[in-house]
Amino acid sequence: MGIVINLDVMMARRKKGLKELAAEVDITMANLSILKNNKAKAIRFSTLEAICKALDCQPGDILSYEEDQDE
Repeated sequence: MGIVINLDVMMARRKKGLKELAAEVDITMANLSILKNNKAKAIRFSTLEAICKALDCQPGDILSYEEDQDE
């Protein structure tokens, strides 16, 4: 599985919706939705930093690594 983005979990913990977070981070709702639904192939450090600032969390709260079942 590789890197997993747990943005939806942190958003729920902080009680922030997609629209509110998108405005705070200055990212489109479409791009934030891609991150939230774990469909992203990459994320800029500046975006990750803005998300962490808006959610008052650490990158490790959002990103995790899960080993593939096949390996």
